[in-house]
Amino acid sequence: MKLIISMVGLLLCCTVVFAQDAFNFTTKKKKVGIPFQLVNNLIIFPIKVNGVQLNFLLDTGVEETILFSLEENDEVQLYETEKIMLKGLGNQDAVEGLKSKNNTLSINGLESKNQEVLVILDETFNFSSSLGVVVNGIIGYHFFENNFVKIDYLRKKIFLYNPLKLDKKKITQRYKACSITIEKRKPYISSMVRIMEQPIQAKLLLDTGNSDAIWLFQNKSSNISVPEKNFEDFLGRGFSGDIFGKKARVSDFSIESFEFNDPLVAFPDTLSIKNVKMVDKRLGSIGGEIFRRFSVIFDYLDNTIYLQKNENYDAPFHYNMSGIVLHHTGVKWVQGNKIKDNPGSNTVKIDFGDETPIELKYKFELMPVYEIVSIRKDSPADRIGLKKGDVLLAINGIESYKYSLQDINEILKSQEGRNIIIEVERKNVPMKYKFKLETIL
Repeated sequence: MKLIISMVGLLLCCTVVFAQDAFNFTTKKKKVGIPFQLVNNLIIFPIKVNGVQLNFLLDTGVEETILFSLEENDEVQLYETEKIMLKGLGNQDAVEGLKSKNNTLSINGLESKNQEVLVILDETFNFSSSLGVVVNGIIGYHFFENNFVKIDYLRKKIFLYNPLKLDKKKITQRYKACSITIEKRKPYISSMVRIMEQPIQAKLLLDTGNSDAIWLFQNKSSNISVPEKNFEDFLGRGFSGDIFGKKARVSDFSIESFEFNDPLVAFPDTLSIKNVKMVDKRLGSIGGEIFRRFSVIFDYLDNTIYLQKNENYDAPFHYNMSGIVLHHTGVKWVQGNKIKDNPGSNTVKIDFGDETPIELKYKFELMPVYEIVSIRKDSPADRIGLKKGDVLLAINGIESYKYSLQDINEILKSQEGRNIIIEVERKNVPMKYKFKLETIL
C-alpha cells in the first residue's frame, strides 16, 4: 500500500498540542455491532484510515494505533510525520518507523479524529503470513478508552454502546464484575496461579493481542518457575523480532470465581522481553485462549471488566503436537473444475488429428501457499525429517490450498495419536511423511 505523507502544518506541531479523540458515535443508534474474524484466538476487523479500509488486530496490550504490512495497490494519506524508533516484544533491537498525527479513523457509525498513528517500516514485520489473513495494523487503547465495549467470541461480534443511551445494569445483569486497573493505558487484573502446588497472586495484563492462554515472566518473581515437564517453543513475533520460550502446564489458574485446571502457560525467555517496559508488579499476561471462553465487556472508565461463561468455557487447553509452524507465504494458480461457459475462464484446446478439436474451459484461481518456517526440536515432525522451508502440498490426502491456515493448525493440535500424512515439496522434489500427534504435557 502506498503511503502519501503530508508535511502540511509540520512546522506548527512543535507549538500546538493535539487532543487525540477516542471513538465517538456519529449515529443515534443505541449500539453498533462490528463483525470480526477470529483467527488463532485473535480478533481482526476493518477500520477506515483517512477513508481507506484496512484490517486491524484488536489488542488491549498496546496503547498506540500501529500500521504495517502495507501493499502497493491502494493509497493511505498520513499527515504530519516524523521518524521514530520502535521497541517491544522480541529478541532484536528497535525498528525504524514513522509517527503521524491528525488522522481520522472510522467504522460503522463511529469516528475518531486527531488520531496519532505509528507506522512500522520493516517489511519483515508481518502478521498476515502467520495468521493466513490480511492484517494491516493494530489498535488498542483508543478503541476502549471512552467506550463500553462487549466482545462476543461465539457470535464473532464486537458491540459498542452509545454512552447517551447506555443502561449498564441491564446489559451486565448476567455477568460477573471484576475490578481492573488501567496503567499506562493498558488493563491489568489480579489473578491466582498455582505452579507445582505453589499458589501465586499474579498481576497480569489483559491482552487480547496474545493468542495463548497465559504468559508468566520468570525474572519477575522468585515464585515463578517453569515446571519440569516442558518444551521449547516459538511463541510469536513482536515489534522487535521473534519471541521464544517454554510451554508447560500449571495446576490451576483463576480470576475471581472462574477457575481453569491444567492450563497451558508460556514462559518467554528474558531476551524476548528485554525491551518491554513493565508496570510495577506485573508478572505476565492473560490472552485469547482464556478470553474466548467468555463474553467479555471492557469498561475502562469504571475500571471494570464483566465476564460471562460461554460454551467454550470447559474446553481443554490444546497445543500444536506436530511441532510444525506454518506461514502463508504466497499464492499460486490452481486449475479448478471444467465449466460449460464462462468468458473469464481459461480455454484448453485438445486436437485429435483428423477429428474436430475439442475446447474445454477451466477456471483458474489463486490459492494460498503454506511453508514450514519453524520445527520444534525433538517433535514428531522433527524426528521424521521434515525441514524448515518445506512447502506444504497436502495433508491427509487433501490439497493444502483447500484449507485455511486456521484449519491446518486445528488439525495439528486436534487429538493425541491421530495419524498425519503430510506431503511437501523440497527443492522442487515432492516428498511424503507420516507421523502421529503426541503430547509431552
